Amino acid sequence: MSRLTVGPFNRVEGDLELTLEIEDGRVAEARVGSTLYRGFEQILVGRPANDALTIAPRICGICSVSQSLAAAAALREISGVRPPPNGALAANLVHAAENIADHLSHFYLFFMPDFARESYAQRPWHGEIVRRFKAAEGGAPRDMLPARARLLHMMGLIAGKWPHSLALQPGGVTRALDLGGKMRLLAILSDFRAFAETHLFGAALEQMAALETPAQLWAHAEGPGDFAAFLRVARDLRLDELGRCALPLMSFGAYHAEEGPLFRAGVVDPTGAAAPFGAIAEQVATSFFADSTEDPAQAVTLPDMERAGAYSFAKAPRLGGRPAETGAVARQAVAGQKLIRALLAQAGASHVLVRVVARVLEIARVTLAAEAWARALNLRESFCEPAREPAAGAGVGRVEAARGALGHWLRVERGVIAGYQIIAPTTWNFSPRDANGVPGPLEQALVGVETGAQGAKAVAIQHVVRSFDPCMVCTAH
Repeated sequence: MSRLTVGPFNRVEGDLELTLEIEDGRVAEARVGSTLYRGFEQILVGRPANDALTIAPRICGICSVSQSLAAAAALREISGVRPPPNGALAANLVHAAENIADHLSHFYLFFMPDFARESYAQRPWHGEIVRRFKAAEGGAPRDMLPARARLLHMMGLIAGKWPHSLALQPGGVTRALDLGGKMRLLAILSDFRAFAETHLFGAALEQMAALETPAQLWAHAEGPGDFAAFLRVARDLRLDELGRCALPLMSFGAYHAEEGPLFRAGVVDPTGAAAPFGAIAEQVATSFFADSTEDPAQAVTLPDMERAGAYSFAKAPRLGGRPAETGAVARQAVAGQKLIRALLAQAGASHVLVRVVARVLEIARVTLAAEAWARALNLRESFCEPAREPAAGAGVGRVEAARGALGHWLRVERGVIAGYQIIAPTTWNFSPRDANGVPGPLEQALVGVETGAQGAKAVAIQHVVRSFDPCMVCTAH
């Protein structure tokens, strides 16, 4: 058995390092290390409660709206304020814009360029992928980036700026749109639909959102569009056999409105069967942190660089004592999306193919919903309900960032923050081992991956890691 160290990774937000034990040319054991410590949980302690609305979004410039909404939701749980319908719809719109933009970046800029590598030069699809996706040269980003930029103009209309907006509050959003603003929102969404239907899908959004079976999915692979090109690659490389992970799939629920969330909260196993939503705990047995309670509502984050056996600045979140996978695949599986459940059931596990398919198809589903939210805005009604800064209490803010379940646990005493704990999606997926030695999701998904003569440069490792789309700056507290 030999040992490989893989890292640092390019096209990853933050610092990531893998330690792999290799036996007979395959990964026998993996350890995933987050090597950057940031300290936001300590920064927040001792500050006025509403400072969370200013500081928490700065955890990340990619999922800034998700962090804002989680902080606002935690404060809302303490204050009891309820946003008016317009406030919920407007928040959904900016959240959708951020998450769709993140899905586009992942697909076009982070994931697909790996298939343009010379190691795939003999594959029949390689020339097409190079023309569309080769880094700094392919034509696909030139089509995508203007559409992504146009979509993010929604941030200016509703949130004032992106990232790190202050417009998202416990009681809604601070910007009340007029008729011109509403028409601009609809025009932006119309322009984005045109891009998605022409370049990404080569088909109507409604058709993509309606896919229910693997047979329908693979039939789409014969058509035009960048997603179809990915499917042809995935079929040839059998990406449904790569990066398998048979763990519970967890979602906190996404895009809330009066009639309920667009995607409900819950837990399912890879067969689609409902699983209990157990208690959430964080362990530090192999993390560079001192012992504390495992309950995030009461925990304290104190670095301990001398901890024996530690190899990551990520904690180890556990759901009912077990690791759990989160992300678009979990969100869609919990929501009952038939195609995603069928792909999971075929393998009895998540895998590279289903993670990417879930993210791309979610673009269609969320864009359709965003069009409805924009039309539903009632310009004669309020967008925000005032809320007093809380003097004492505890709250939890749960949202779905593009990468999955994001939670903020907040305690306020005498008007200041007494405790703040953050569990990000990548903390779940890139968790180190827990006190029982159980690996996290990526650590499990890497086992069995073939490295062969390429060793640390094996492209299969890149595919598995990028299928989870790590954001390490959110992970390391």
